Amino acid sequence: MQMEEDRLDDLVVEGMTEPAEQTLDRKIYFRELFRLQHELVRLQDWVQYKQLKVVVLFEGRDSAGKGGAIKRVTQRLNPRVCRTVALPAPTERERHQWYFQRYVPHLPTAGEIVLFDRSWYNRAGVERVMGFCTPDELEEFFRSVPEFERMLVRSGIVLIKYWFSITDEEQEFRFKMRIHDPLKQWKLSPMDMESRVHWEEYTKAKEEMLARTHTKEAPWWVVQAVDKKRARLNCIAHLLDQIPYEDVPKPEIQLPDRIRHADYIRAPVPPEMHVPERY
Repeated sequence: MQMEEDRLDDLVVEGMTEPAEQTLDRKIYFRELFRLQHELVRLQDWVQYKQLKVVVLFEGRDSAGKGGAIKRVTQRLNPRVCRTVALPAPTERERHQWYFQRYVPHLPTAGEIVLFDRSWYNRAGVERVMGFCTPDELEEFFRSVPEFERMLVRSGIVLIKYWFSITDEEQEFRFKMRIHDPLKQWKLSPMDMESRVHWEEYTKAKEEMLARTHTKEAPWWVVQAVDKKRARLNCIAHLLDQIPYEDVPKPEIQLPDRIRHADYIRAPVPPEMHVPERY
């Protein structure tokens, strides 16, 4: 999947001015990615075994690489254990609820890992910059979020927060790639275009958000994400370091013999039910 994605990206960037950042060698990247994903499976088993509750927030500018990192984290994990939450814009009803209310139902129970592709920090970012909340609502968020996260941690949740950081030039380049790639145009939205206009406002919002919500109980971790491959590996490696884990004792698995009955005859599938074999 990654090799095909790289190939398509190479086709799109032909004729475009690509940032001069040197990317990680593909062989090194794949070797480390597979190794880290193996460790993620071990971590998943440990979370189930110890009945831990893990929440990981992925925040950052549009096109910063949050989705790609999340995809590599979840790629080889059990979706019943590790799931991604990417909420749409709030409904009219949700806009009048307690701000954190729409996120609470998605929090994990024992033995689960939940990855938030954007989270309650929308209020400190897009809602603030685009005027979707009032100054009083923003100030109340800054007063409430440290206490909200402390409650999560006191309840036994392991809370990890990542901010994916890219440059102005890199975001412009990635947006242009999306414009020229039909397979990625769905990632563009009117809000993405507005984020380019308001780059400086987003920067100021991010700086205040990190300053006011970086706490001992729930610190922020900044991922340098101009190089997507390095960002993914660095993020996964750091995530693994945040939760001490060990091998889980497992019983030996033996495939049982199939029971066969002499009077059983498999019924044929009607021809009209078959999917046409076009390939």
